[in-house]
Amino acid sequence: MSLTEADVKRMAHLARIEIEEQEVAPMLAQLSNIMGLVEQMQAVNTDGVAPMAHAQDLSLRLREDRVTEQDQHAAFQALAPQVEAGLYLVPKVIE
Repeated sequence: MSLTEADVKRMAHLARIEIEEQEVAPMLAQLSNIMGLVEQMQAVNTDGVAPMAHAQDLSLRLREDRVTEQDQHAAFQALAPQVEAGLYLVPKVIE
């Protein structure tokens, strides 16, 4: 895919990026290089290659799932302006 200077200006406009006229040509070259790299990657045959979650075959160590904090529910509700049946009451904001 070949890009034009008009394409670069349009992309800058859509991205809400201010680009000076003298920056258009270098940006065009950079974006063309990126698009060329994408085309090369799309040309690679990936049939039979399973998708990977990570580039290396890693497994993370998992810690034991246990409670480490004290239950302070009652203390926090004591500070709340309004509580009912263990729930915090807040003013209605949507009608």
